[in-house]
Amino acid sequence: CPATAVLILSAYDNDQYVFALLEAGAAGYLLKDVRARDLIEAIRAVNAGESVLHPVIARKVVNRFARRPGETSEESALDRLTQRELEVLRLAAKGMSNKNIAQELVLSVRTVQSHLQNVFGKMHVGSRTEAVVQALRKGWLTLEDTR
Repeated sequence: CPATAVLILSAYDNDQYVFALLEAGAAGYLLKDVRARDLIEAIRAVNAGESVLHPVIARKVVNRFARRPGETSEESALDRLTQRELEVLRLAAKGMSNKNIAQELVLSVRTVQSHLQNVFGKMHVGSRTEAVVQALRKGWLTLEDTR
């Protein structure tokens, strides 16, 4: 079913396997070393329409797209993002959950979700993974932003 969100829980972190599953539409990818509490939070997040990546996998995504030459920057789309939305996007690029972003910025989780939804709409993407990848491709984020 196209509306079914898939969260991968795997022992494998090789690039070919990871990217094949993400390109096939997986909403998240966690490694089996994830804590039970984080797994439960990830399941809930994916169920709520979010994307979740283990920090090791998030780094792979960032590295893969950072090596590619950037596309022509769409300054108008970047200009439409508020400073707070860009800040939330940068923290999402670090692989942080909405809950952790909320704690970092002293916001509610719902406010973080709202900022991310605004980012998705302005960037014409459907997930945080797509937003981060697009932002890296367009040069809106750098590898420094993901550390």
